Order: sequence, then C-alpha cells, then structure tokens
Amino acid sequence: MDKRIASAEAAIANLLDGMTILMGGFGLCGIPENLIGAVRSKGTKDLTVVSNNAGVDDFGIGLLLQNRQVKKMISTYVGENKLFEQLVLTGELQVELNPQGTLAERLRAGGAGIPAFYTPTGYGTMVADGKETREFDGRHFVLERALRGDFAFIKAWKGDRWGNLVFRKTARNFNPVMATAADYVIAEVEHLVEPGQLPPDQIHTPGIYVNAIFEGAGYLKRIEKRTVSSV
Repeated sequence: MDKRIASAEAAIANLLDGMTILMGGFGLCGIPENLIGAVRSKGTKDLTVVSNNAGVDDFGIGLLLQNRQVKKMISTYVGENKLFEQLVLTGELQVELNPQGTLAERLRAGGAGIPAFYTPTGYGTMVADGKETREFDGRHFVLERALRGDFAFIKAWKGDRWGNLVFRKTARNFNPVMATAADYVIAEVEHLVEPGQLPPDQIHTPGIYVNAIFEGAGYLKRIEKRTVSSV
C-alpha cells in the first residue's frame, strides 16, 4: 500500500481543535519539525501534546506555545523553555509531569492494548497523588494508565512508501513507541526510498503502524546546548 502524502499540511488535514498529539523526540533530537510547522500555520488550538519535553522558546513545540495552541502538556522534562514556565504559572497551560520511564511505559502500554500497569516509581511523591496504590511482595506500587493519541507525529531518518521506518542513532528515542500508540500515525523522513531499499532486519518501525509518510525538508536539527572545550 502506497502511504505517501504530498506534504505535512496535507497530512494534518483532519487534525481538529482539542485533539491529542504524540510527538516524538528527545530535547530537539528527532523532533517532527515539518509537522510542528504545519500545525503552527494551520492554527489548530486547545491541543494536548504528549512529548518528552516542550522544546525551547523559539523552536520545536515552543513554536506552538508561542501561538497559544497547546492547552495541556504531558511531559517528563520541561526545563529548557521559559515561556512554558510562564504559561504554567499564569494558568494558561496545564501540565502533567511524568517520570521519564513511566511516560515511556504508558505509551508502550497504549500501543499494546494494556489499559494500566503498576510501577514503584513515584510512590510516596506528588506523582502518586490521587492515584491507586497497592502493595506487592512488601513493595508499594502506583497504578498508571496507558497513553494514546489521536495523532502521532514521528520523525525518522529513512522510510519507504509502505511506511517502514529506520531511525538514526539517538533520534530513535520516543519515536518508535509513539508510532504504536495513536489512531493516525504520520511519519516525516529525511530520505524517502523505494520498497526493498531498507534491509528488513534493520527496520525499526514496520509500516503496519504508519498511516501516512512524506519526505521532509529544511531540517535545522538545532542543538539545545552546545559545549565547546577550551582546550
């Protein structure tokens, strides 16, 4: 099945106000730059965005925060974005913080059809407030619910028109697990190749999980913090 689509704008044609988007990436590594730009241009608002972090003030998800298009962030680390902090403190943005491993497992569970699971992470802290807890073999656990999205925005290195994806090094991060946990999965890739050009045993995400794919352009691949040795 040919899953190619003309552009990021065409891929999000059915994105509506109030929907939930899973966005791959870790910091600014492996983020869906073209799809974020398309959402910004479209102006879709009241979005719930699930992402490891919230980008920086003028890049990544930070661009959507500038436009006040995000209603709620479900994240693990948001310390690089001053605008995010301001919006939370003024009540303009809701935030649900998760331990990083818990967020990953909530997404994995969402993709596997598991509605909830118990984890010891967060027991006895604010993370457990309002959640069910149980004791197993003398250890306390917190019940965490699975996460799914209406859309998943995935960034891969290479992909074919069937939707098979290969990620490059640390850009793999949250992308593969998010690709399993949404109703509609869009992959933007740096290189769109023909079927058969990706070695079968090197494919990270099978095309069965992907609904639409396109070749992105103009990737900036910004670095959050550049450290240069004085030596």
